[in-house]
Amino acid sequence: MAVTTTPVDDGAIDGFGEGLHGELLRPGDPNYDETRAIWNGMIDRRPALIARAMGVSDVIAAVNFAREQDMVLAIRGAGHNIAGNAVCDDGLMLDLSAMRSVQVDPEGQTARVEPGATLADFDHEAQAFGLATPLGINSTTGVAGLTLGGGFGWLTRRYGMTVDNLRSVDIVTADGELRHASEDENEDLFWGVRGGGGNFGVVTSFEFDLHEVGPEVLTGMVVYHGADAPDVLRHVRDFNETAPDESTVWMVLRKAPPLPFLPEDVHGEDVLVVVPFYAGDMEAGENVLAPIREYGDPIADVVGPHQYAEFQQAFDPLLEEGARNYWKSHNFSTVSDDAIDTVVEYARDLPSPLSEIFFGQLGGAMGRVPTDATAFPHRDAEYGMNVHTRWEDPADDDRCIDWSRKFFDAMAPYATGGVYMNFISEDEGEEDLAYGTNQQRLAEVKAAYDPENLFRMNQNVEPAR
Repeated sequence: MAVTTTPVDDGAIDGFGEGLHGELLRPGDPNYDETRAIWNGMIDRRPALIARAMGVSDVIAAVNFAREQDMVLAIRGAGHNIAGNAVCDDGLMLDLSAMRSVQVDPEGQTARVEPGATLADFDHEAQAFGLATPLGINSTTGVAGLTLGGGFGWLTRRYGMTVDNLRSVDIVTADGELRHASEDENEDLFWGVRGGGGNFGVVTSFEFDLHEVGPEVLTGMVVYHGADAPDVLRHVRDFNETAPDESTVWMVLRKAPPLPFLPEDVHGEDVLVVVPFYAGDMEAGENVLAPIREYGDPIADVVGPHQYAEFQQAFDPLLEEGARNYWKSHNFSTVSDDAIDTVVEYARDLPSPLSEIFFGQLGGAMGRVPTDATAFPHRDAEYGMNVHTRWEDPADDDRCIDWSRKFFDAMAPYATGGVYMNFISEDEGEEDLAYGTNQQRLAEVKAAYDPENLFRMNQNVEPAR
């Protein structure tokens, strides 16, 4: 077992711990191992200290302590970040998972959300009033990390990115000050947190705009044999080119999981899962999505009215915590025939039954925001591709990672050159692709609020010098 040490003397640590409303954990304490464990099973790091914050005062104390003691500082929201930046070796881990309240104003159609909240927490409260904002597709994902990286999901084509629906934040910056940032206050900081990751501080409250959604929406899955993938992928791509903003159709290539609506003889075989979603009138959606449902010879079609909050959890069983994960990402302005042929080729050789390749349709409202309006720069993306390479045996690490890297390289000629920050697994230069043309301005904002780069456990932006 690795030895975890800190240069901080015990007296300073004791004083820090006594000042917290939450608890301070050290190696060997009860709950230490449970708290340092995060969603990606590949990450096994041992912080010297874990501060479990109960409120803003704890966050301020932790930021000040890490700065004054020159400790590495890692911030955990829901612990879902693929790169494992929520936890560090030998430094201070600030655990925000207990701060997970969601307060909805149904009349003003806004929500205030704490940084430990998950998508499930958000949807549970907002859907009580038939409201939602664009979020991701896995309900155990943290709202904080998703938002700071941009955020997209089923509602993005109609209502924009998650950051496009962010009204304001309260954020503790590197000097330990709590600041409010919005379009009218600390505008440069507000610009930076909308896609610049955790580079500028610890957000203690997010304020979102909400929209009338559900409680029922038209969505589901149409599943095809893998052999049909080349033809069906082209059909979906062509359909998507002229579809209205209310329509979103995603495509997933994987081995068939043992879902109850799939015949047993298909389980474990190559399949293409087409996922249509309509954010609008149910009858209109039936007409719009008819060309998707009537095409080809699907194995199963379970498209119909679904509770929005329940569908937000539909893919959770395929993305449970504890598996080993290594992801890659590309953005595309279109999915060309050559790109489809390459995808199909690699999908036939997925390195594990848990792995999948998905294309999330973007565009619509998201694409009508100027590139420099927020730190998130990829407004030209019509699709975001994510390679969920997942497996369970550490002996398969090299083989699975190698497959993922080769596939990423093979798809690069067809991509825009941008990647989605929240899907980056490690520091391989992809952070430059994530920030694109907004990199320099991000560096200037970083220099203004975190000149010593205290917040560096992230897809890091070096402060401008």
